[in-house]
Amino acid sequence: MNPKGKVEAVCVSDKKGVPKHDIGAAELRVDWGIVGDAHAGDWHRQVSLLAQESIDKMRAKGLNVHAGSFAENITTSGIELYTLPVGTRMRLGSALAEVTQIGKICHDHCAIYYAAGDCVMPREGIFVKILEPGAVCTGDTLEVLGYPDQPIAE
Repeated sequence: MNPKGKVEAVCVSDKKGVPKHDIGAAELRVDWGIVGDAHAGDWHRQVSLLAQESIDKMRAKGLNVHAGSFAENITTSGIELYTLPVGTRMRLGSALAEVTQIGKICHDHCAIYYAAGDCVMPREGIFVKILEPGAVCTGDTLEVLGYPDQPIAE
């Protein structure tokens, strides 16, 4: 049985370095990411994901944060995203994605870091590239299909 989670929000922004806003649904393109998002492009960090459980850790520290506050594209629930190894393939709505990076280096601390003394995105956010096009909507399933050392089980 493949682990499954849920898409809680689909977020975009028209420029980098700002929180994203929830649009509810988006088109995912191969070698691009989310159509209309500033971070989309032909590189390894086409789409970013962060679990609601990670956002809740920051809420517990007293911050008023929500889906998109960490500039993530997809907010999920039900899967501990940062434990998935690079190379993990997943069905994200109807698109096929592959994990390319876990966490990121935070060169300049964001406003969240200064407010709470911490930020979860550099540790618990993940990045994927899109292998097959599709759409993703709030409420869709996120299904882990296979890990780097095993075949995809669909």
